[in-house]
Amino acid sequence: MKKISFIITLFVLISCNNDLESVIDIASSKSSISAAENINTVYTDSGLVSSILESPKMFNFTNMDFPYFEFPNKLTITVFDKNKNKSVITADYAISYSNTDLIDLRKNVIITTHLKDTLITDQMYYNRVEEWLFTNYPFQFISADKDIYGSGFDSDKSFEKITFLDVSGYVTLED
Repeated sequence: MKKISFIITLFVLISCNNDLESVIDIASSKSSISAAENINTVYTDSGLVSSILESPKMFNFTNMDFPYFEFPNKLTITVFDKNKNKSVITADYAISYSNTDLIDLRKNVIITTHLKDTLITDQMYYNRVEEWLFTNYPFQFISADKDIYGSGFDSDKSFEKITFLDVSGYVTLED
């Protein structure tokens, strides 16, 4: 009965309001156990900052069978390698799964490294524990000497160990 009243309420909200984002925010906040704005979370490892997560909005769904945090309105993750070089990951939407330490980044995912290399894709996973990035989605990787397109990518957070899958594009080679 609660589900039916929720669905009816959702339809009434949709019919009364043309702003779909507002309707999604209301529906998400009702089933989450908490919501927060202007998130700035610092992750450390052995006293050193390993990453910083920032987002204008977060919903906490840790009350679910498979707990997670949802970031519906952009997300920025700044990761630092062992030499304190930083890479920045941005996405329009993300889900951080509590039990797996995975962050599922979606829509306009852009990664810019400390070397100014850039990776662009529609979905990317970041494993916080392994500090590893991977996707099977189409991507573009741009650097000073590369412009590569492909359908699969994985790398450590410092972009020192990169694997490209199903690639095309150009790479400048020295003689």
